[in-house]
Amino acid sequence: MKELTIQEIARAVQGTASFDGTVRDVCIDNRALTPGCLFVCIEGERFDGHTFAESALRNGASAVLCARDLGLPRQIIAEDTRKALLSLGRYYRSLFDIPLAAVTGSVGKTTVKEMTAAVFGAKYRTLKTEGNLNNEIGLPRTLFRLQADTEAAVIEMGMNHFGEISRLSRTAMPTMGIIGNIGISHIENLGSQENILKAKLEITDGMAEDAPLILNGDDRLLYGAKVGNRPVYYYGIDNQYCRFKAYEIESDADGTQFTVDFGCAEQRIALPTLGKHNVYNALAAFAAGFLIGVPPEDAAAALAKYEPTGMRQRMRRVGGVQFIEDCYNASPDSVRAAFATLHEVRAQRRIAVLGDMLELGEAADEAHRQSGVRAAEAGTDILLTYGEKSAKTAAAARESGMTQVRHYEDKQALAQDLSQMLHEGDAVLVKGSRGMRMEEILQKIYEEMDS
Repeated sequence: MKELTIQEIARAVQGTASFDGTVRDVCIDNRALTPGCLFVCIEGERFDGHTFAESALRNGASAVLCARDLGLPRQIIAEDTRKALLSLGRYYRSLFDIPLAAVTGSVGKTTVKEMTAAVFGAKYRTLKTEGNLNNEIGLPRTLFRLQADTEAAVIEMGMNHFGEISRLSRTAMPTMGIIGNIGISHIENLGSQENILKAKLEITDGMAEDAPLILNGDDRLLYGAKVGNRPVYYYGIDNQYCRFKAYEIESDADGTQFTVDFGCAEQRIALPTLGKHNVYNALAAFAAGFLIGVPPEDAAAALAKYEPTGMRQRMRRVGGVQFIEDCYNASPDSVRAAFATLHEVRAQRRIAVLGDMLELGEAADEAHRQSGVRAAEAGTDILLTYGEKSAKTAAAARESGMTQVRHYEDKQALAQDLSQMLHEGDAVLVKGSRGMRMEEILQKIYEEMDS
């Protein structure tokens, strides 16, 4: 982080400070202080950062940013520290004249972010969002990692309610925006896909009027979405009017290959991942790179080295069994994509292990039933489900003709049965919302197979 003065910070957050000095970092966790940092007192549901302000100063912080007078010698007082953190992030971002891509979407935004960062990185020294720092606390912390030698950035933006992406966009001030798709994630809070579209389009709130928007042209809600007069670049597979189009799509054991037609030329791309959804993700990244001058052949080379992060459709072979670890999140759209990936894997038997999809509100029952129907339609040989809502998935799969279906309320029992039924040559998809902790099933399976 570039060094900032105390008075500079006070002006940025519309606060007051009666002392001088500098800070070299911004911290919100008293347990992870760095010398010379600004400690921001954040009030959470289970903690209040103001409690740790005094100890933060003792342990090396240069100053604390607080919402009330704590009687401390080096305090900056602002009305609301959460808003102040965003304001400071916006000010710090303004110090850098670099291309910054903001990425959002109902499904796959982290993958698009990772692929876009890889493409940008082929030409520019690129900062990207790490982990799940895509909210109003995490995004400014990402911006504070901008350095004097940073040449580009890719910032992920998540949301649950109206207004959140607007605040994130106004903080990050993107030079381009990417929206991957409009699904039904968070429909419990927003009520409809049309409202989800409206919330996602808030990504333009912090963008200049001439900053381009990159949209999935095969998404029925995104294609033709009203975005004013700003330039829009569509990517897709089926829509012939997209500027960036993929065709000649082929899959094998090594991944997926396709050709992208970007109007003035074509480029063959080889992804080390499976699934049509990843073709869309790569198209978005390719388009973003093209707009900032990354040579197509360099973008293709970067995408060829892409590796999934966390537990997002990560492929792992253990004991002759191909596992698809997809435990980070789940929605109807991502489940559909996961079944497509499972179907593409060469295997003697295809086994799906599904946990509940959360935050679907009134759409939950039908969404879980549809997952059962998709399991049957995808030719899944065995379906194991876990969780209260997933009982409907199992029932729908049986009604759709599947015979090898089991539902569990006990995760350990599921893991034990799965371990006993696995054979060499099987492919196993394990998927569920983050709150279901489906990776615990995988951990148990791997322990059994390694013993």
